[in-house]
Amino acid sequence: MRSIAFAVAGALIFTAAALRSARTGRAPARQAQLAKDDQLARPLDYRQWVYLSSGLGMEYSASSYGPQLFTNVFVAPAAYRQFLATGKWPDGTMFVLEEREGLNKGSINKAGHYQGDLEGLSASVKDASRFPGGWAYFKFANGASNATPMPRPACWECHNAHGAVDNTFVQFYPTLKPVARKFGAYDERKTAAP
Repeated sequence: MRSIAFAVAGALIFTAAALRSARTGRAPARQAQLAKDDQLARPLDYRQWVYLSSGLGMEYSASSYGPQLFTNVFVAPAAYRQFLATGKWPDGTMFVLEEREGLNKGSINKAGHYQGDLEGLSASVKDASRFPGGWAYFKFANGASNATPMPRPACWECHNAHGAVDNTFVQFYPTLKPVARKFGAYDERKTAAP
């Protein structure tokens, strides 16, 4: 009987904390699991996070690197809720970028493209106390359970120069652009083609 009472009390405390964080817009806990050496644990449940957008064959330089891939972007739910409430990404925000092969022949498909196997997985984490410039970017090797931050020029400089909102490419997330604009957080100057 005592264990049932503890379980019920624990569930009530958890529910109250979740409701409080939803009302205040504060992120309850960090989604990113970072070790002392800045190793990021691969998030296993990211496909249950908030889906933001997909791209097909998006390149950031003039040269093409091979077959067109689909990119799917997910963000941790607590960070998404805070963004909706404030137009800002809280410390602890984590994005996952999933790359999948783009296919056009298969089953009954006669035109268009669809997504295939996972080709790559990357993440970005906002942690101002840990990373210079506030953000770090990670690429998981095939099947790896953790990743180290990429060298700063690899991603940070492009995100900083072209991310419409706080080093993030909100310009490619159609449901978040109006939110960022409403809060005055959207930087149009960073969305112009170079």
